[in-house]
Amino acid sequence: MRDIVHNLGVVNALSAAVQSASVKTSAVDTKGYGSVMLVINSGAIASSGNFTAVLEESDTTVDGDFSAAAAGVTLGSIANPLTADGIFKIGYAGFKRYVRLNLTKNSGTSVAFGVTAILGRPASAPV
Repeated sequence: MRDIVHNLGVVNALSAAVQSASVKTSAVDTKGYGSVMLVINSGAIASSGNFTAVLEESDTTVDGDFSAAAAGVTLGSIANPLTADGIFKIGYAGFKRYVRLNLTKNSGTSVAFGVTAILGRPASAPV
């Protein structure tokens, strides 16, 4: 069996919690890695909570410097709006140093979710 543990970095981008307002994940630093994937793990939806997710990129961690990543550098797609009890993944193939998810509340009350970043192809292993 091949070892995956020493070849992946894992970052908690957003702690799992009930979200009742729009929220942005922490900026994920991709320095030292050749690939990144963000994973959303959703739980219960209260009163038809409706959230959409957009992958954003930036060269800095300054909030105003982030912009939506172009379709050409996103790998896969996320169900929009997020559904209950689901797991969604989206990859990034661009060249900006930082990525994050911008989760926008469109309507309803709340959704429980968390976001994990999985970093692959490390420049220096083991991780």
